[in-house]
Amino acid sequence: MTTFEPGPGGSDEVLFAQEGALGRVLLNRPRALNSLSRAMIAGMQAQLEAWAQDDAVAVVSLEGAGDRGFCAGGDVRAVRQAHLEGLDGARFFGEEYALDALLAEYPRPVIAVMDGITMGGGVGLGMNADLRVVTERTALAMPETTIGFFPDVGATYRLAQSPGELGTHVALTGVTVDGADAIALGLADVLVPAEDVPALLEQASASGTLPEAGERSPASPLAGQRAWIDAGYAGDDPGAILQRLEDSDVPEARAAAETIRAKSPLSVAITLAALRQAGGAGSLREVLDTDARIAAAMLADSDFGEGVRAQLVDKDRSPSWRHARVEDVTPDEVARYLG
Repeated sequence: MTTFEPGPGGSDEVLFAQEGALGRVLLNRPRALNSLSRAMIAGMQAQLEAWAQDDAVAVVSLEGAGDRGFCAGGDVRAVRQAHLEGLDGARFFGEEYALDALLAEYPRPVIAVMDGITMGGGVGLGMNADLRVVTERTALAMPETTIGFFPDVGATYRLAQSPGELGTHVALTGVTVDGADAIALGLADVLVPAEDVPALLEQASASGTLPEAGERSPASPLAGQRAWIDAGYAGDDPGAILQRLEDSDVPEARAAAETIRAKSPLSVAITLAALRQAGGAGSLREVLDTDARIAAAMLADSDFGEGVRAQLVDKDRSPSWRHARVEDVTPDEVARYLG
């Protein structure tokens, strides 16, 4: 049995082990679905930097403790509370994005096992690996518009590259997709049965290379809906998009519009603009820099605090958004956040 131990900083919220040529990272907050804390981010950053200088480590894996999820995202409740107390809550985002950039540019191949719930910051960790593994239990989402935020961690860079307007649909609705859909979106590479993941990691440990396994083109329910998605989500005007979806004769399109109407109108408008801007970006780092500016601005003055309160603190699911409808959000307002 593998013995995982705390790494730099000594936090038991993230643990590490070395098996043969494989350096293993275990996110270890299973009761919180392995949501990222600052201690976890700092611990991973330090250990990954150390392994990058260690010739005995040829491959690195990212895994989540428990069988419910890989990582449900960043601990936004702590970010909100820090801001309310007058502390620099935005530091969390800067540290998180630096870790995402490190993973994307890491000198060793990285395997991410996105088994179970994978959301927000968990997507940021997983989508930047060299072998992005999903299973039959994967439930992946970028649900930030629900809490008055936007799909950060560089997700707009990847979603802008998704086929057609699939990425726009996922970003605006915050819909949860399965492993096959994650592959279709370009956020994952292979679908592997959960029971086969240990053998996959054993191959990496023995060979020091990325294993060849899994299904790379499973049937995607989401990709099968591209006709109405591509037609409905075209363009840069969120109000026009909602009108087309609401007027559609496709029930799924009308349901998507209803879902988006329940989100923060300001967040929906910012998300669409950020997604379109990311489509012309030259690198993930460029988008992460933009994300840092947007995140700081939204933490200071947006629907973020109210969204986190309603969904994660008081859990009354009744946020009071600043705008009644997305049509009420002006382009000038959005531009102030994108900088």
